Amino acid sequence: MSAPGKLTIETPEQVSLDFALASVGSRFLALALDTIVQASAIAAVILVALAGLVATGVAWRGVGVWVEAAALLILFTLYYGYFGAFEALWSGQTPGKRVVGLRVLSVTGRPVSVSEAILRNVVRVADQLPGIYAVGILFVLVTGRNQRLGDLAAGTVVVHERPLAAPRDAEPARRTSRSRHGAHRLDVEEIAVVETFLRRRSDLSAEARLRAARQIAARFQTRLGIAPVEEEEAFLEEIVAEYRGAGRYR
Repeated sequence: MSAPGKLTIETPEQVSLDFALASVGSRFLALALDTIVQASAIAAVILVALAGLVATGVAWRGVGVWVEAAALLILFTLYYGYFGAFEALWSGQTPGKRVVGLRVLSVTGRPVSVSEAILRNVVRVADQLPGIYAVGILFVLVTGRNQRLGDLAAGTVVVHERPLAAPRDAEPARRTSRSRHGAHRLDVEEIAVVETFLRRRSDLSAEARLRAARQIAARFQTRLGIAPVEEEEAFLEEIVAEYRGAGRYR
C-alpha cells in the first residue's frame, strides 16, 4: 500500500519503486505555465485570423467566412484539446508539466494511454468549476493519491519525476556510446520499466539496486538477443539513450 504522498508500484522484476505525488502547488504552477502557452497560441491565432479577415475583406469577401470558421475550429481545439493532446503525445506531460518536472501516469505506474489522457481532460470541465478549479483542488486535497475528478475517472495520478541520474562510475566513452542494441524493437511500456528503475535506483539499497539491474538487464538481453554484459546499469542507460535518440519516446 502506498504511503501518504507517494505512489508505490511493483515492477515486473518485483522491485518496489516510489513516486512522489504532485501537490496542489506544483500542479498549479504547471497549470499557470500551460495557461500562458495556451493563451499565447490563442492570441496568435486571433491576430492571424484578423489579418486574414482584413485581407479577404478587401479582395475576396466570400473567403472571410471560411477564415472565421477555420479560426474558430483552431481556437476550440487549442482550448479543449491542448492538455489531452500534449499528455497523449508527450507520455503524460504538457510544456508546463515538463518545466516543473511532473508527469501523468496510470495508477499502475505505466505510461498514460491516449484514452486515459483524453478522458482525464474531458472531465477537466467539471474540475474547473466554479471557474477557479475549486472542485479539482478539493478532490486533490481529500483523495489519498492527490487525484482530481479527471484522474479518478481515468485512473491516473500526477507525480514528480527526477531526471535520469548520470552514472557515477561509468567511463565517459561508455556514457556517450552510440552502439546499436536494436532498442527500436522495444515498446513504450518496456522502456518505461527501464526509465523507472534508472530514476529510482538511488532510493534502493545497494543489494536491491544490483539485483534489480541484473534482472532487468537480463530480461532485455534476452529480448534483444544480446550477450550478457558486465555493467548492467550502463547497458540500461544505453538502451534508453538509443531509444530516445531514435525519436521513439519522450
